[in-house]
Amino acid sequence: MADLRRVSAPMKDKDASFFKALGERIAQARKDAGLTQAVLAERLGVPQQTYAHYEVGRARIPASLLPELAEMFDVSVDELLTGEPAGRRPGKRGPVSRLQQQVDAICLLPKAKQRVVSEVLDAMLAQHAS
Repeated sequence: MADLRRVSAPMKDKDASFFKALGERIAQARKDAGLTQAVLAERLGVPQQTYAHYEVGRARIPASLLPELAEMFDVSVDELLTGEPAGRRPGKRGPVSRLQQQVDAICLLPKAKQRVVSEVLDAMLAQHAS
């Protein structure tokens, strides 16, 4: 009888490095959100071991899971795929402004610290408006 188990082809080097980097970004986002691999795997409906393979780049993350992951982590799919915060304008020429660098750095902070920065900015803007 033939072995009908699913056999996946090995990844090309370029694919392997992409999925490893994607997995690292997803692992960091999960940790920033305070979630465990087991909890996230359950929410996604995949075995925990499969999810663990996604985070280390040993398995390809299905594209269909990316919007769900992005929503769970409150980031864009683009940010998961590229590591670049949403809102960057790739067509804009010239050096990145200091303000844009700060915004990009804030986007990389854990969500709790982002909220603190947001509250400080809200207070300053409210004070300036009055």
